Amino acid sequence: MVLSSDSSPPPHVALFAFPFGTHVAPLYALARALATAAPAAIFSFVSLAKTLESLPRTSGNLHLLAFEEEMPDGGSAGFVEVVDRFLDSAPGKILSAAKAASQNAGGVPVSCVVSDAFVWMADFVAEEMGVPWVTVFPGFPLALLAHVYTDDLRSRFESEDKVLSTHANTHLDFIPGLATMRVRDLPEGIIFGDSNSKFSLNLHSMVHRLPRAAAIVLSTLAGLEPDSTFSNALNRTLPIGPLNFLSPPPPTPDKENCLPWLDSHELSSVVYIAFGTISFLPPTELAELAHGLEDSGVPFLWSLKEEMRSSLPEGFVERTRSRGKMVNWAPQVSVLSHAAIGVFVTHNGWNSTLESIMAGEVMLCRPIFADQRMIARAVESILGTGTTLDSGITREAFVGAVDAVLRGDDGKRMRKRVAEIRERTEKAVLPGGSSSESFKSLVALVCRN
Repeated sequence: MVLSSDSSPPPHVALFAFPFGTHVAPLYALARALATAAPAAIFSFVSLAKTLESLPRTSGNLHLLAFEEEMPDGGSAGFVEVVDRFLDSAPGKILSAAKAASQNAGGVPVSCVVSDAFVWMADFVAEEMGVPWVTVFPGFPLALLAHVYTDDLRSRFESEDKVLSTHANTHLDFIPGLATMRVRDLPEGIIFGDSNSKFSLNLHSMVHRLPRAAAIVLSTLAGLEPDSTFSNALNRTLPIGPLNFLSPPPPTPDKENCLPWLDSHELSSVVYIAFGTISFLPPTELAELAHGLEDSGVPFLWSLKEEMRSSLPEGFVERTRSRGKMVNWAPQVSVLSHAAIGVFVTHNGWNSTLESIMAGEVMLCRPIFADQRMIARAVESILGTGTTLDSGITREAFVGAVDAVLRGDDGKRMRKRVAEIRERTEKAVLPGGSSSESFKSLVALVCRN
């Protein structure tokens, strides 16, 4: 697009992703939805080249743009090291990308910066350019609230050297909005774990910068909408979501024929197991889970990378082949929507949890790190759509939990609750609904010249 001398430039919104884990997909879904809602505006979506390669192609007014420099990983750098390198170089990358976005759009200047909250330093770029900064927190909203109150939590528990051994089950009822949560549910880096890691320090800096945002977009669903607590702590919040459902991508290819296999099973009979891309069960629990599946006799679909299967009991795959299917990757949204699935065994990443609820599935929760414990707690104690194996997976606990969910009254109650929440969430995204109105406000904000 080339500007004529007598025309004013269209709005140009640059969106900057945190290009790791499951952060890219929600922001990209939001970008697609914004581009559809504002066809006269220009949208530039910026991420690492390798993450852009995996995104559905788009056309029209939404352009994909890679950061100027790729981060060398040396071929052997671990995930934490790669993330740390990105955070170190992010301010310069964002500024260079913002300039490149303008050039790529025929000289149309960026008029609004939108970023994942993890790359809060985009605000510096927006400030330098004299444009608004809007941030998106694609994770669990209550986890963001916990991070906001980090200083208060540390002050209260600073005298305890071993806070988990003495206060693990202490409720956070002294923090508005977190009364259901316990100390043990908090993400690492707040009052236990390494609070001085680069990532923890980045999150701490993030919450001090967030009040400067023109708006904070939260990915949420009915039953977990933020209340005035968020506004008091963070300024303007726009609960929209779930973000991934604003503009769903094309179905993921079913390369390992999961769906035809599910077609041969009865309604709500199959246990689906998946722990995401960066969450891993300890080897002992992998073995216990396998024993539990074998003892229960239930059909199961298990997404587990080949290299992780060495921890399985010897002969497990062969003994269960007639009723179990092991795959390296499953098209999760399609699998969860299949009528044969009866329960989802999950790490409770926020994306997976939202996908499960929007598919009408109940959950058996085994959180591993970060905000997953808070999400599992909410699933069990606020939403009532699942049950948590608090002490980890043992074969006996797993068999009992699966039986209760698939065949017991608890399972019936959970399925009724998840259907209610799904219905309320779907209504919220319809015209006039709360999510729809928040999205309209966002469109107006980011497209204001």
